[in-house]
Amino acid sequence: MGIILAIIIFSFIVIFHELGHFTLAKLNGIQVDEFSLGLGPTIIGKEFHGTKFSLKLLPFGGACMMGEDEMEDLSENSFNNKSVWARISVIAAGPVFNFILAFLLSVIMVAWIGYDEPVLGDVTQGYSAEQQGIQPGDRIVEINGKKIYLWREISLYNAMHQGETAEIVYERDGEEHRVTLIPKQDDSGYYMYGFVSSGAQTKANLLTSVQYGAYTVRYMINYTIDCLKMLVGGQVGIKEMSGPVGVVDMMDDTYKASASMGVGTIILNFISISILLSANLGVMNLLPIPALDGGRLVFLFIEAIRRKRIPPEKEGMVHFAGLVALMLLMVVVMYNDILKLF
Repeated sequence: MGIILAIIIFSFIVIFHELGHFTLAKLNGIQVDEFSLGLGPTIIGKEFHGTKFSLKLLPFGGACMMGEDEMEDLSENSFNNKSVWARISVIAAGPVFNFILAFLLSVIMVAWIGYDEPVLGDVTQGYSAEQQGIQPGDRIVEINGKKIYLWREISLYNAMHQGETAEIVYERDGEEHRVTLIPKQDDSGYYMYGFVSSGAQTKANLLTSVQYGAYTVRYMINYTIDCLKMLVGGQVGIKEMSGPVGVVDMMDDTYKASASMGVGTIILNFISISILLSANLGVMNLLPIPALDGGRLVFLFIEAIRRKRIPPEKEGMVHFAGLVALMLLMVVVMYNDILKLF
């Protein structure tokens, strides 16, 4: 059951991304040749208003085919015959829709369980926080110039900046105070500033659900970017990456661990994972890598600046090379995911 739910959710997130492309294409009068659920050979398909809607064999992802890779502009409604800004809006819509989905799910989750305010529950003796006069009940509002809205942002910052001195701005009785904290290793060798969360979830109303839903998406985007920085910096390797197989396996494990706690816990856990996956897909697709939306946007912005399109055959070659590289990476990642299953 967990695997089935995981495949459905994973596919829905990708389809929502493609729905962004589809929606802006239709708004800009662009012909969409095919909108498919899944990949591979077509199981069933039906044409409606000039677009073929298909169900494919492989239950992962989907596609919105607009003829954007065609070398020649064949009709007035073709993708390549539209203005550069219309094409930019269509390509950017996929990642934007992922962020919208992540936001909507975040609002639901915050309205359901509340949010984790960055309020201190305790201060550990012998650490910098105690020495600088920080007390339980203080609210952290800034770390090294970065605004803080959720406790998990503090945890993420510390994890990504182990051993680094931090300038902390905290609030007490409506007044802000600024101190510099020097992290200290605990018994496990992990660097800590010396304060812990209160652990309480603050109940949200309609307004704060929207507000902290946005903060949650911001956190997920920052989390994805920080993980990419670690990958580029060599702090993590390709073996630590996960593809669709790894994601489905992780979601299945989550289902099994949550099953005994009730339907509510299962739903909440899957919403949380969906927020991360949707934000992750949005960020990854905006990377300036050929074949991805970000790579296509690079060519479109160059076209907008120079007011002349890069020859389609040259752009097509770049995207094809990028696609081959991405497919090779996916094969390696999938191979590693399969090894982890055994």
